[in-house]
Amino acid sequence: MDEFALIEKFFTRETGSRSDVRLGIGDDAAVTVIGAGFDLVIATDTICVDTHFPLNTEAHAVGHRCLAVNLSDLAAMGAEPLWCTLVLSLPSGDPDWLAAFAEGFFELARRFNVALVGGDTVKGPLAITVAVHGRVRSGQYITRSGAGHAQGIYVTCNPGEAAAGLRCMNDADPSATDEHLIGRFLYPDPRVQEGRSLVGLATAMIDISDGLHVDLTRMLQASHMGADLDIAQIPLSSQLLACMTGESALEIALTGGDDYELCFTVPLEREGELQALLPKWNCRPTRIGQTHVSPEIVWIYNGQVYNVPDTSFRHF
Repeated sequence: MDEFALIEKFFTRETGSRSDVRLGIGDDAAVTVIGAGFDLVIATDTICVDTHFPLNTEAHAVGHRCLAVNLSDLAAMGAEPLWCTLVLSLPSGDPDWLAAFAEGFFELARRFNVALVGGDTVKGPLAITVAVHGRVRSGQYITRSGAGHAQGIYVTCNPGEAAAGLRCMNDADPSATDEHLIGRFLYPDPRVQEGRSLVGLATAMIDISDGLHVDLTRMLQASHMGADLDIAQIPLSSQLLACMTGESALEIALTGGDDYELCFTVPLEREGELQALLPKWNCRPTRIGQTHVSPEIVWIYNGQVYNVPDTSFRHF
């Protein structure tokens, strides 16, 4: 199957209910409409075999994952997803693999009403690049740099589960695997609804892709804030605690990455507004600390300062 037949068979589809797509796949470029009063928000991520997912990862999960990690970036900005482009580097045009990949990709795209409007395919090592486009009302996007003094720091759901799931996938002992944790790695759930509902309330936000500690540090440094943080408040799931000891669970929650949860700040006096949003959320946030104007970022565990291990993922 050549490149053009591959695109026609697996990726040329109707754009669903998106009337803002004037011209999609099939020409030299896509044409879309962004209405007056909105800012366009764009994010791009690449996932590569053996760097972001194991070689034996099922194609359906790879299709879901390549879009989910990008939607998580839009969620962190408070944006509504609109369109995306897809670049596939493939060692071969395996129809069975492509069918499963496309199914996983479009299932998530339909869930968030995202239209695939173009991209490219090339022969090469397995790697996928997605660029997502979203919108927010003019000036209402949420950045990493807006946190202020004496604001609560929150994280959604249960950090560490995805990294633990990857360890389960790589474990030679099948009895050590946990399907819930593996699912959290293979099928990250981008917090798009939650991110959008925090517009006007969260002062700063970031998604946790490289680990809670390093991404929270990036947000605080961008905001020129420090923080006092309580490790005992990190919401460790029962599945994670069943999979590893308490100390190991804490370390992976702080440094494991791949969670694609949201970490954000809200003024303490507005916490009631945050609580009012929660009935419509798919996950609960937990307050793990508070900002302050001095630059120190301090984690406390059992009354003592805890030095977070420097084990977060780095490409280079």
